Amino acid sequence: MIKVLFFARVKEELDCACLDIAWQADIADLDSLQAYLCRRGGPRWQEVLNRSNMIRAINQAVANDNARIDDGDEVAFFPPVTGG
Repeated sequence: MIKVLFFARVKEELDCACLDIAWQADIADLDSLQAYLCRRGGPRWQEVLNRSNMIRAINQAVANDNARIDDGDEVAFFPPVTGG
């Protein structure tokens, strides 16, 4: 099982805080998981998750590339953090 979390504006725009997705070999990396979520969620999810500044993390560590996902991992999607 992969726990997928959405934070801040991403959570609000998708109206979804988290999902549990059964781990499968065809979604065993970040890009494949993101594509799966976009197909499953439809056009709105594609628009939100495919933003160029989307930050992705695996097990609370930011992943800069298309990292591998293992069964039991936690994946998070969130917008860039701004300060003020």
